[in-house]
Amino acid sequence: SLRSSNAAASSARGGRRPFTAIGVTGMTPHLRTHIPSLFYSTERVLNLRSGKSKDAHPKTIYDPSRETENCGVGLVASLKSVASRKVVEDADEMLIRMSHRGGVGCCPASGDGAGMLFGMPDAFMRAKAKESLGIDLPPSGEYAVGNVFFPPENPDVLQDCKSILERLTKQRGLEILGWRPVPVDNSMLGQDPLDSEPDTEQFFIGNTGTKKLSPRDFERELFRVRKMAEEEAASILGPESGFYINSLSSQTITYKGQLTPEQVSQYYLDIKDPSFITHLSLVHSRFSTNTFPSWERAQPIRMMCH
Repeated sequence: SLRSSNAAASSARGGRRPFTAIGVTGMTPHLRTHIPSLFYSTERVLNLRSGKSKDAHPKTIYDPSRETENCGVGLVASLKSVASRKVVEDADEMLIRMSHRGGVGCCPASGDGAGMLFGMPDAFMRAKAKESLGIDLPPSGEYAVGNVFFPPENPDVLQDCKSILERLTKQRGLEILGWRPVPVDNSMLGQDPLDSEPDTEQFFIGNTGTKKLSPRDFERELFRVRKMAEEEAASILGPESGFYINSLSSQTITYKGQLTPEQVSQYYLDIKDPSFITHLSLVHSRFSTNTFPSWERAQPIRMMCH
């Protein structure tokens, strides 16, 4: 039986309980109450696998007490999908409270990266489109807005990248509504993010082109535009050129960068605007491990974060 075989295994190991992976689904109440005893630290797993005590292992910089050095993730949402300023403010506060989950450089003002994904702030985008572009946006879900990074201080490359996006947008049967520079305040940034700070603009696209698409097909075409634009730009400018599409969707929009959690809402003035309201926000504070920080490596990554 399972019980007798486990007992035999325990006896063979000198009474030590074997390290066993047990799924939660279908567990008896008795087993479920003992789950904590089956989850071990990295140090404990190494001991079990080798049969050696921790003193017998080579000395490394690993310290089990520091097993909290990873990214921070949080979500705030209205269960009734009602947009409000409170969602934005709560998400910002949650991100700031995860500063211990984010890394910084030798300069405390140079962060590993942080960002906020929002459900499309429809009322805010309508007001800005009217103010900046002089247009009335189509109904909610029938337009998309993308936050796009461009290489800094290079107007020729910026125009070339815009031309790629606009051409591909037309090819997919979508309508170009216009561009809006994203207002920012970089006064709080450290030298590292300042040296690579991109130009950020918003690209407005309408589902009002040659053929009206379903919501699913609209998102699919936006995905194709983004992927093809990035690949074409990379073939011309090379990888990590500074051209990067943070998000391009009718449902969500992402504000992120090589920032600390505290700097996100300070840097992007849109987020501080009282008329910026939404029904959901996904936030991320990055603790980079095997890659150097950069503006495009910050998260959320368009639809998710990890």
